[in-house]
Amino acid sequence: MLADTDVGSIITAAQSGVQWGYRLLLLQLLLMPVLFFVQELTVRLAIFTGKGHGELIRETFGPIWAWVSVTGLAVATIGALLTEFSGVAGVGELYGVPRALSLSLSAIFLLSVVLTGTYRRVERVAIVLGLFELAFFWVAYEAHPHGMELVSGLVQMPLRDNRYLYLVAANIGAVIMPWMVFYQQSAVADKKLRPEHYSYARWDTALGAVVTQAVMAAVLVAAAATIGKMNTHASLDTIGDISKVLVPFLGPDVGRFVFGLGIIGAAMVAAIVVSLASAWGFGEVTGYRHSLEHHPLEAPWFYGIYTLGVIAGAVIVGLAPDLVALNIGVQVMNALMLPVVLGFLVLLAFRALPAEYRPRGLYAWIVVGVALLTAGLGVYGGISGVNLF
Repeated sequence: MLADTDVGSIITAAQSGVQWGYRLLLLQLLLMPVLFFVQELTVRLAIFTGKGHGELIRETFGPIWAWVSVTGLAVATIGALLTEFSGVAGVGELYGVPRALSLSLSAIFLLSVVLTGTYRRVERVAIVLGLFELAFFWVAYEAHPHGMELVSGLVQMPLRDNRYLYLVAANIGAVIMPWMVFYQQSAVADKKLRPEHYSYARWDTALGAVVTQAVMAAVLVAAAATIGKMNTHASLDTIGDISKVLVPFLGPDVGRFVFGLGIIGAAMVAAIVVSLASAWGFGEVTGYRHSLEHHPLEAPWFYGIYTLGVIAGAVIVGLAPDLVALNIGVQVMNALMLPVVLGFLVLLAFRALPAEYRPRGLYAWIVVGVALLTAGLGVYGGISGVNLF
């Protein structure tokens, strides 16, 4: 769940705070239960079927639909990896580290963690990296937001403004991501969690939903309280852009270090999750071995896909650094894919789960309603934003 607040999400939250102050803060809070409802279904499906997302789609709807789903995953993965590595490069440049060196070191680290460890080790490393994101709470505190302005912004939502709707779509796409759905279901299946673990896994997911959205809110508040008051037209397409205008408010030394720590944590944990989600997804659709419990020689395609994703992401950002300007566009793309992503997820919950574990009664209506509203709002906001270009 910590990976949900990746570099693209941080850039989206910062841009939201700069352009609209606190007017998108309520959305971050409303997305907490939405994120939980979506990711809880992945836990439920994995525990009570024992299968990953791609494998379950293939068995339930056939190979064609499985390939449709995993193709969407591949597109989302490429966009996400570009944002993660752009974040690493941006932090490196804060300290004068050449882009080639920072990208190479991060790629080597990501490969060594997965290629030489079990699932338990990979998970522990990822959690430690993700906890660095808590640094953004300090960043928000040091920005000294004005209480009354914050409260006032919570109730202002200019829904008739296409620019606002575009960022609404971007924020939704920054929270509900295809690779998060694939990753969590496959990860729970790979850990071989049983029905007796279900309650703990739900609480784990709920805590993650609250923490990750609180981090998004912290970034938005920090940007609104500082850059948003000075320059509402500031371009924050990259981590470098954000650091140049935000760090001076926090102090050149400690502020830069804490900000950089949060970005590195967000980028690295997300890069692990994104690459593994892709490897699991393709493994489940094609049938090749796809578990972190296998040695690389026993599952060459699984580890090969992971390795290819990491290396390709680092190389592309190294050769074409201007691509990182597409960060918010990547999140909007995720939002436009929500009808397919959430459609498969909800249908699986009602068709693939054993009857006694399917959503029932009021909870079933809530799940369907949340999925329809989220997908509809994401697509509407994304299409509305087309008029901006």
